[in-house]
Amino acid sequence: MWNLYDKIINAIPNNFFIDFVNVGETWTVVSAGAYCGVAVTVNEQNQPLTNFDYLCGRSLQETATLCKSWDFQEASVGTAAVNAYLNSKEHLQTIKHMSTDNAFDDYRELSAGKKVAVIGHFTQLERFLTDSEVYVLERNPQEGDYPDSACEYILPEMDYVFITGSAFINKTLPRLLALSKHPIVLGPSTPMSPALLEYGAKELSGLSLGIVTKKEAATIGHGNVRLKNFGERIKITV
Repeated sequence: MWNLYDKIINAIPNNFFIDFVNVGETWTVVSAGAYCGVAVTVNEQNQPLTNFDYLCGRSLQETATLCKSWDFQEASVGTAAVNAYLNSKEHLQTIKHMSTDNAFDDYRELSAGKKVAVIGHFTQLERFLTDSEVYVLERNPQEGDYPDSACEYILPEMDYVFITGSAFINKTLPRLLALSKHPIVLGPSTPMSPALLEYGAKELSGLSLGIVTKKEAATIGHGNVRLKNFGERIKITV
């Protein structure tokens, strides 16, 4: 299972170094020179947020190895470090820039009349995919959702499966890809790595974050801004 993670980490050069890390209640931001990345802060036990200032000066690649941690705050930092480089415009040579406000707008027509599973109850999800038969799988199910453990039974029957990028942080992504016929990984936490396509993803929809200041990173961390204002939504396909 670690082969996917190691392949992604090894694609990051070791000559870029961390300027700052901001772990907020909603988002985690990692900055390293001209590179800046974001990932959702996974903190399922609502533990006090950790101060990661000790990472300043470490290489971006070394910091990215934290994506393998079972401490999900650390893994959020590691994923943001991965995204700082892999989601940058400099690294991505062939990308499609998305103009819509929500990733599900891009797939409304594609999934019409199809059976669709969504991993993670995305905000205002009910507004989208209205012409599809939708199954939502969630670790903390809302009314009408299925528990995430239902993935083994439901995903193989779906025409399309939309997987939150946070599945990379909690380590469920490799199995979810293996279970799905046409998996699409989406959200700001998604590493835009060809390795994910090699492991079965058909499309990746993520965010290329621009350079942000420490103050802006703190604002982003609290989740009271639109990330689109600080970067560009991008997509790559098989």
